[in-house]
Amino acid sequence: MKFFVNFLSAFRIAAAFAIIPALMFQWYIAAFVLFVLGAVSDWFDGFLARKYNATSKIGGVLDHTGDKLLVVNTLIMLTIMMPVWFVVVPVIIMVARELYISGLREFLGTQKIEMPVPKARFSMGKIKTTFQMIAISAFLALFAMSFRITPDTISRTYLMAMNLLSQIGIFGLWLSLAASLWSATQYTFTFAQKIKKLK
Repeated sequence: MKFFVNFLSAFRIAAAFAIIPALMFQWYIAAFVLFVLGAVSDWFDGFLARKYNATSKIGGVLDHTGDKLLVVNTLIMLTIMMPVWFVVVPVIIMVARELYISGLREFLGTQKIEMPVPKARFSMGKIKTTFQMIAISAFLALFAMSFRITPDTISRTYLMAMNLLSQIGIFGLWLSLAASLWSATQYTFTFAQKIKKLK
């Protein structure tokens, strides 16, 4: 079971890089399918790891790396394809947040201290990731629909569906930004508590 769980994480890493050429060559349906499968595998491998106690150190590294690459790679591609402020601004801040948290973890690692996920009733990190994946999936579906639009497919329902996907993508992106900043604040307080113990 550990092998299968690690395979799912490795698949996410592969999908994260496969999405880049898929979007560059306008293979939007392939990019959408890859991302959705990667997002589903994120939930699935975590569920299996907990249920069957199939956790391992290498599995944790693969899982964390796969999650970050899948989301960050696709977000960066979205800013290239949609260079508008309401997409670029939240993406830049969220990528900066990931670098910031990685920096905190790296520093504590040099002190042989682990940075656990902040304990809270609701995990802002999980909420952030959920909103990110919903927003990205909506944008990718929108690209796929836009690319296939023809005079024969244009209808009020089709256009309403495209508009709905656009709204889901935009609002999902900004909601994920809010959760991202909240999560960063939690990590900062945890980091501060760890630093106090070093003095």
